Amino acid sequence: MSHSHSVDFKTAFTVEELPNSQVKITGELPYVELQSERTAALVALGKNIELDGFRKGHVPAPVLEKHLGEMAILGEMAERAISHAYPHIVDEHELEVIGHPQIEVKKIAPNNPLAFTVTVAVIPKFELPDYKDIAKEANKNRPSDEVTDEELDEKIKEIQKQKQAYERMQELSQKSTEADSADLPTPESEAEKEDRPLPELTDEYVKTLGQPGQFETVDDFKAKLREHLEIEKKQENVAKHRADITDGIIDKTEIPLPQILIDSEINQMFAQMQEDLDRANLKMDDYLSHIKKTKDDLKAEWTPAAEKRAKLQLVLNEIAKKEEIVPDAEKVNEQTKELLERFKDADEQRVRLYVASVLLNEEVMKSLEEVK
Repeated sequence: MSHSHSVDFKTAFTVEELPNSQVKITGELPYVELQSERTAALVALGKNIELDGFRKGHVPAPVLEKHLGEMAILGEMAERAISHAYPHIVDEHELEVIGHPQIEVKKIAPNNPLAFTVTVAVIPKFELPDYKDIAKEANKNRPSDEVTDEELDEKIKEIQKQKQAYERMQELSQKSTEADSADLPTPESEAEKEDRPLPELTDEYVKTLGQPGQFETVDDFKAKLREHLEIEKKQENVAKHRADITDGIIDKTEIPLPQILIDSEINQMFAQMQEDLDRANLKMDDYLSHIKKTKDDLKAEWTPAAEKRAKLQLVLNEIAKKEEIVPDAEKVNEQTKELLERFKDADEQRVRLYVASVLLNEEVMKSLEEVK
């Protein structure tokens, strides 16, 4: 539904920049803007009012006006006029607002303009460093995913020692049930454990490792172990390499963070923690008293990480804008559908935004990893 306004939102309102990436919008709406909200205001206010001789929600306007008083009606009209005008003010001044605005009415009277201010956080403006250069350096130093023979031998020794320790424990518990505890051998010291020779790696021996039938020969065991180690190493390398790139960019970026972005990250961390506790059948209060901490203690501890996460998201969004990277629409649809099937009560719009953000981050990271 299109509607017109008797006000030029660009000239009627001024925008002043405040610290921590907030702005203050100041201006006036002509009374005619409030007047156009009168009918809707009366309907809203009268919805739950019951007066003698009238059904609930069916009180005639003149009776209602007398019952409510002009100032109550004016207050509702003002609230509606502001919420209608606010998106237009934001659009006209090209503001990228985040979170809920704080509104303060400065002057309100019948047949007079409505004066008010709005304080709201905006997406911070900042200069990106030479992110391609930072990525290029990190890419040069990316460790190899290849597993060396030394690493493989090291892992084999570790597996053999674990097997030995487990067998020794079995042996001791067996003896403890058979003999009097006074005759029990004392547990080995670390040094003695180190001195115990490891069995030779033979086809027969590797058959005793892992699940029955998992390894047939020494070569088979080594090949499968190497494959497993390579997957592990690759995952670790990807995570570390990406952190090297993003930390390098964040360290060289000055961003005035609005508190709302930090709070939003901390809320997500609490939500994740709540999920983990629910899975373990634990209550948040019990867990907090167990670790002897309050929610405020955790907030303070998590703030540096929350700031870093908020900065990272802003940096990735900015790079995406500069490089004109957009997530694949088909993938967004596909993954949104999958998540909505799993979480039946979720709000589709929010899920879609979340999926688009995750996919966008992935695309940006891939493009940074490919900088030569």
